[in-house]
Amino acid sequence: MAHTRFAECPQFFPKERPPVVPASQTLRELCFSTFAILHNGQTKTPVFVAERLNRKLLTQAQGMPRTDKFYAEARVPRAERAELVDYRGSGYSRGHMAPAGDMSTREAMAQSFSLANMVPQDQTHNAGPWSQIEQDTRKYAMRAPGDVYVFTGPYYGDKPKAIGSGVAVPSHIFKVVYDATTGRSWVHWQANSAHTSAGAPISYEEFVRRTGMQLLPASTN
Repeated sequence: MAHTRFAECPQFFPKERPPVVPASQTLRELCFSTFAILHNGQTKTPVFVAERLNRKLLTQAQGMPRTDKFYAEARVPRAERAELVDYRGSGYSRGHMAPAGDMSTREAMAQSFSLANMVPQDQTHNAGPWSQIEQDTRKYAMRAPGDVYVFTGPYYGDKPKAIGSGVAVPSHIFKVVYDATTGRSWVHWQANSAHTSAGAPISYEEFVRRTGMQLLPASTN
């Protein structure tokens, strides 16, 4: 197991205790102004993207213009990162893990279009059920009395498909939501498919069983 540190941006994690995840040789911690990414150079996608949402930040985010300027992440070595050409003609959309709709500043909005924040996502799923989950998560955080921590990322089967120069296509996409005030947590777990429909969330314990990732501190479970 790998104990992440995120020494430059612990504020995106409950109790400032970053996650424990299955080890890989090419994990890289990236801090942005309103989110943090654990990037995997083998899949050329994030392991997870962490955000801290609350009413103040999401109020600022309302009406923030999208930049739609996707870019390769220069902090990741070329051999480990996705490039714009990888997605071209692939049939997949560049699916935000930290969604543009969460971004509360112009700088954050621009940063959200880093390809380090993307996975190859089915276009119908991205625009449909997944978009609804993102909106519902924002609505919940707007009503919550305090901070809501959100972890979003891909899950891969044994032999994932790939696009371009080896950008792995996830079989599923997850979003872990943790309300720091009430201690409630739940996980949206959806197949990366045009046929996916909105379903009931799974428990955080079930998510840990499926992925081996411990995204929340043990005392919050």
